Formats: sequence, C-alpha cells, structure tokens
Amino acid sequence: MRIAFAAALLLVTGCSSTPSKVEPQPAPTQSEADKAVDAGRGEFTVAAGMNDTWNAVGQILIRLDGVSYEMRAQMLGIYTVRYRGERFIILTRGLLASSERKGLATEVGALWLDGKPNNSAAARDLLKQLQRRLPDELALIAAGGRGKPKH
Repeated sequence: MRIAFAAALLLVTGCSSTPSKVEPQPAPTQSEADKAVDAGRGEFTVAAGMNDTWNAVGQILIRLDGVSYEMRAQMLGIYTVRYRGERFIILTRGLLASSERKGLATEVGALWLDGKPNNSAAARDLLKQLQRRLPDELALIAAGGRGKPKH
C-alpha cells in the first residue's frame, strides 16, 4: 500500500504527466489494523467512512495551533502538513468490511513524504490529537454542521 501511495503522490505532485495504473493493495483486516496500532506505529481506526473522516481531519487541522498544510488530495485521502518543524502526510484510508468489521471504518496514519511510515514524536502527537477530536467532529459532519475544509 505504501508503494502504491508513493506512486500516486508522485502523480499528484506533477512528477509524471501520464498516469500509470496503480493496483490498490488489499486493506488489512481488523485484526491486522489492531496489531498495527498495538505495535505503536501511531495509526488508528475510526468507525466512519473515508470521505467523512477526511473532511473531519481537515476541519480539525485548520483549527489546531502549530499545524499548517501545504496540499490536500481528497481522492488520495491525504493532507501534507507541517507540524513541530516536520513536514509529513496524514493519510485516511477506507478499510474493507470483513467478518470482524461489518460497518464503515477508516484508518488514519502518518507517512513521510516518501510514503514510509512516520512514527516521529510530532506525528504521534498530531495523531493523538486527531484521534481524540475525531468523534466530535464526525458527529458534527453527520448532523450537517460542517463540510469540506475551506481554503
């Protein structure tokens, strides 16, 4: 998935004018996602669709002190952010339903600009803030109170 993401990111940033076919990697099962979170990689899962999660993340980012973003791409589910002197990507990725997970779910994580997992202190802190604030923001979006970030 990380390689496919890096390839897609290169297309978005203009490094290639001819889109290449990138086959999506299968999403991890709930137990694999849980293992990733337990391994301390900073990723977490929310019980919401990717579109709403991406919008909610954007709303939170624009209101957090010390966070700025340089680029966003809804189709890729990403925000390129600057936080605590670091530049990295916040990625939202919809997860497939499984026998263990029946409803919508989205994984939120951090990557370096080269697509490798980012487990820096800044990324972990920002993800913790997002994880804490996402339930309330998702509830506002579901109630029609907020939409796409305005920039």
